Amino acid sequence: MEWFTADGYWLSRLVFQRTLAVLYLVAFLGAALQFRALLGSRGMLPIPEYVRYVPFRRAPSLFQLRYSDRLFAWCAWGGAGLAAAVAAGAADAVPLGASMGMWALLWAGYLSIVNVGQTWYAFGWESLLLEVGFLAVFLGNAEVGPPVLVLWLLRWVLFRVEFGAGLIKMRGDACWRKLTCLYYHHETQPMPGPLSWFFHRLPRPLHRVECAANHVTQLLVPVLLFTPQPVASVAAGVIAVTQLWLVLSGNFAWLNWVTIALALSAVDVTAFGGPVRTGPGAPLWFVVLVCALVALVLVLSRGPVLNMLSRRQVMNRSFDPLHLVNTYGAFGSVGRKRDEVVVEGTADAEPRRDSEWREYGFKGKPGDVRRLPRQYAPYHLRLDWLMWFAALNPGYARDWFGPFVTRLLENDRDTLRLLRHNPFPDAPPRFVRARLYRYRYTDWRELRTTHAWWHRTLVREFLPPTRLADGRKDGREGRGAAAE
Repeated sequence: MEWFTADGYWLSRLVFQRTLAVLYLVAFLGAALQFRALLGSRGMLPIPEYVRYVPFRRAPSLFQLRYSDRLFAWCAWGGAGLAAAVAAGAADAVPLGASMGMWALLWAGYLSIVNVGQTWYAFGWESLLLEVGFLAVFLGNAEVGPPVLVLWLLRWVLFRVEFGAGLIKMRGDACWRKLTCLYYHHETQPMPGPLSWFFHRLPRPLHRVECAANHVTQLLVPVLLFTPQPVASVAAGVIAVTQLWLVLSGNFAWLNWVTIALALSAVDVTAFGGPVRTGPGAPLWFVVLVCALVALVLVLSRGPVLNMLSRRQVMNRSFDPLHLVNTYGAFGSVGRKRDEVVVEGTADAEPRRDSEWREYGFKGKPGDVRRLPRQYAPYHLRLDWLMWFAALNPGYARDWFGPFVTRLLENDRDTLRLLRHNPFPDAPPRFVRARLYRYRYTDWRELRTTHAWWHRTLVREFLPPTRLADGRKDGREGRGAAAE
């Protein structure tokens, strides 16, 4: 069946699969290191409470059948170990069926986590990793040539990622059409990186060029993915370079890296004089499975296609509980101002005007104005990201912010591990409060004189001084936090 495989894509498949395995490794590690405070039995949004009210058909997951913190840890650490093995080449060293089983276990394990992850896992790149990971099950290994049909499905995902993001921008914030969104984006994005300050300080004409280039890359270049080689490979290269630019400018978990991996899967090395590698033909059962996959994706693509055509296009939505075919998009609107929730505690028995309030330090989100933002992507700091949403609208934090404060008042070990700095290492604070500050980047002169990357001014109180009260419960700890 010569029509079934593409001999020029051996290297592209290899790079794609190894990159995807590394991203699975990062995702499982993040789950293993953060779940106890976020989702564990004593977490802010416990999985046992969630699965009590959400049926299996809406959120298929291993943890619907049974949950314990130990089982979750086994799943997360086991997934990380399997992903590391696949990244090292284990899936190419076993028969085709066993290789498919490895990729299927990675997909099913991470699906089990995402489907009970609630708001902590409500990000588009979770669905993207699952959709791409499901297709990877059918991409084969060293025993067979890369299946042409699966390679086209990967391009279909890449097209939807880029074209969907381009459409949502053109239909959304007017600043994208005016080419002015990057006047603000690098300053107001969810989690700036170490170079974001410098990107923000680029000349405004260059920001307009960036916006225009973004529209070309997301609305015109993706169409070229479906043209003959080498044009399709060049288009994929343009997308990959653009994504690397985004990697340098901010922290977006593994969104950019999955997109880069998808772009690399579309590169035909033989179009540029690379070697051709041929292998044994694919077994009939594998051909049948791949054809069934194509039929399934075509049927499930109806929802994403209608969404892209709709004037009411939405971003980052799954149309099935298995996250097989989804819709994507980012930054349909761009904030003009940056607000941050700053959390503080005091050891005073009663909060007074002259009380000493000490600030908690977060790993990724801006806090200390003299601290240069760090690079964390592709690792995903889930609490830091949700703190950005909380500053946009307190409603985003309604379910978890109270439990978060309660755990700070108890010096909960798992919660404090999510933070960079605990100002109360010896004994918990008596009161915790949260205040909303307006942040802006300093300019070159301010940076030289103050050595501060940010300037901040108080906007308002976000949460009044709050202490533990035995009379109120948060439904999980037997004690709750009461505002005074």
